[in-house]
Amino acid sequence: MSIFSKIVAGEIPCHKIAESPDYLAFLDVNPVVKGHTLVIPKKEVDYIFDLDDELYTGLMQFARRIATAIEAAVPCKRIGVSVIGLEVPHAHVHLIPLNRMADMDFGHKIKMSAEELAELAGKIREKVEGNRF
Repeated sequence: MSIFSKIVAGEIPCHKIAESPDYLAFLDVNPVVKGHTLVIPKKEVDYIFDLDDELYTGLMQFARRIATAIEAAVPCKRIGVSVIGLEVPHAHVHLIPLNRMADMDFGHKIKMSAEELAELAGKIREKVEGNRF
């Protein structure tokens, strides 16, 4: 069972942004920039390109809605999208607020307290409230 499946099961807490029956979005606890969010299918599939068409398309549609909310809550020029897939054996998409290319540097992490993460998650959640997933 991956760490993300444990988050889905409620065994590990997260700073949840949004949830649907099939997908979950939450803040990365080791972000590269403020607002770095992970979007996952709840079903554990190791590699994003092994997702069936419906789950893959749904994941990207869900990620787009979350990206719009992040962009409204975190000052940035754009939301970058990255799929790496090496660090956790559970398909996931990174949504990263960008102001410069270096903001996508996964070798550089910033420190945010649990309180800062909780406050930011609340701000982003406010932007998705009322949206039906």
